[in-house]
Parts: sequence; C-alpha cells; structure tokens
Amino acid sequence: MTSGGWTLAAGSAVALILMGPAPAGAQVSLTRETDMTVGHSTDEATAGGVQVRLFGAVGRGWRAQVEATWAATGVTGSDAFGTSFPYDDRLHVMETYVERTATARGLIFGVRGGRYRTPFGISGRSDHGYFGFARAPLIRYGGNWALSNTALEHGVSVLAGRASLTVEASFGTPGDPGDDPRPRTRDVVVRAQGVYRALVLGVSRLDSEAYREGPWVSGRMRFTGVDARWMRGGVMLRGEWITGQPFDGTSTRGGYVDVIVHRVGMGPVTAVARLDRLDYLADSRSSFLRRYTAGARLRVLRPLAVFVNVVHQPQALRTGRHTAIDVGVTQTLRF
Repeated sequence: MTSGGWTLAAGSAVALILMGPAPAGAQVSLTRETDMTVGHSTDEATAGGVQVRLFGAVGRGWRAQVEATWAATGVTGSDAFGTSFPYDDRLHVMETYVERTATARGLIFGVRGGRYRTPFGISGRSDHGYFGFARAPLIRYGGNWALSNTALEHGVSVLAGRASLTVEASFGTPGDPGDDPRPRTRDVVVRAQGVYRALVLGVSRLDSEAYREGPWVSGRMRFTGVDARWMRGGVMLRGEWITGQPFDGTSTRGGYVDVIVHRVGMGPVTAVARLDRLDYLADSRSSFLRRYTAGARLRVLRPLAVFVNVVHQPQALRTGRHTAIDVGVTQTLRF
C-alpha cells in the first residue's frame, strides 16, 4: 500500500471510531488543541507552522489521536525550527492512532495501532518540541545520516511489563513524511525502559530500510540507542547515545545531553542548554559535527510562549557563520 493509502486508512479508522456511536456506558472525552508557531533565525531561516490535534478517550479504556500539521520555511539547508515536524510547505497527517493500556496484578499491558512516531529512545513530540529548543539534536535531524524526529510508523505497537520495567515492540512499515522517506518495507523497533526512583533508562533497537537520499544508498538502516532522564528539584538532565549504520558501507554515532531548569523563583522562565555530537563515517564523505546551545523558554501569557536559543557550531552553520540566534513564538489553544 502507498504512503497516501496507509495515511488514509489510518486516518479513516480513527475517524470512524471518533464519529461512530460510543459503546453503552462508555465515556467519550475529546480535546482539541492548536499550536501556531512563527520563528526567525540569523541562520537566514524564517519559519511558520500550524499543528492541529484531536485526542482523548473514546470508550472502554481506548484513547485516540488525530494530528495534522502544516509548516514552511523561507530557506532550505538550515535545520532551525525542525524539532518535531517537517517544514516542507505541505499538509501532513502525522500521528493518527488508537491505543489502550490496562493493568492487572501489578502488570501493564498496552497496544497501539495506526500511524505513530517511531518508538526509539526519547521520541515523543513534546519531548523535542515543547521544552524550548529550536532545533532537533544533530543525531535526530533528517538528512544527518541517522533517525529523524519526524519518523513515523504504520503498524501495531505492543507494550508489557511492570511500572519499573517495560518492553515495547513495534511491527509495521515506515510512514515518514517529507521528500526522502524510508521505503514501505518491514520495520521492527524494540525498546526496553526501566525506572529507578528519579532515573529513567532506556535501550532501543531499530531495523528498517534506509532513507533513499540518493542512488548511492542501499541496504538496511540499523541503530542501537541508550537514553536516560533524571529529574529533581526543577532540574532535568536527559540525553541519548545512538550508534549504527544509516545504510550499507557507512556508520553514524553520536548523541546529546540536555539540561533543563525550571526552579521555584524563576517564574515563567525555563532555562535550557545542550551539548551535541555526531560522527558520520563514510570515507571521503565523512563528517564530524559538534554543536552547543543555550537558551530559554518564557511563558508570556497562559497560551503564549517565546523561546530564544544561541547556537554555536565550530564546523559552521548554513550561512558559513559559526553562531546563530533562533527566536520563536508559539501560541497554544485548547478547547
């Protein structure tokens, strides 16, 4: 089935659940949310986007989400504002799924079906598009020889375990938006997550077809990743390390560490900082990137947030300069 066919099928399935009559005694509670973002970077990039979501309970323990996005940028080649959605001036159906989680005798069981983000490492939309960073980590930006934050799956994901240790497995085909998606062949992602007090640790494995970025690309994309999150007293530390091959004859390794601070007394301000690294090994085409980011997110009004990042990259950004300032404004409306 083509990408459009998969998207239509997933969207139609969820729409039927949302519009159809609820089972007797079922509780239906849906929320509508809209995010509108505009931004400008001295990396010669100007961007704007809209995300619309409908999500909530649809009866007997089931939850659903339907999400559509449109975003565009005034320049190509810069990764500014590419945290969670493609900026290609197209309308995309993103996450469109139904899911259910149940507990019994201390065990957790979950299932999700439809179109959802690739469950590899720290992968949620809000993980990268909410805290105040204007750019995705180098290791998670499309075109950087690794796995994009906008990667999607068409399939079924199952989860089982206890609160302290769960294992999730996704089976399906890639459903990536954008110009260079992965081919629609079999796709397997497995992730284990453990929790100990304030520490969350995860290990992920992905086996998929490679992004078709050019005629020289062949073979499978295989990555292993470890991720960690720790939070206490308004301070969060998190990061990932990912290694593997984007396609045959090459390898990529890299990761990032984030510091996110929102302590009592800081009011509406959240401070953020990131250390980034990516090593792409491909003989004469190899690339070794480093990046350092510092910034803040300011909640001006309840629905309005402003974020500012100072980005320094020793290997130079798109403009040839080594430092850029990214500024953006997001308005969130919920009904």
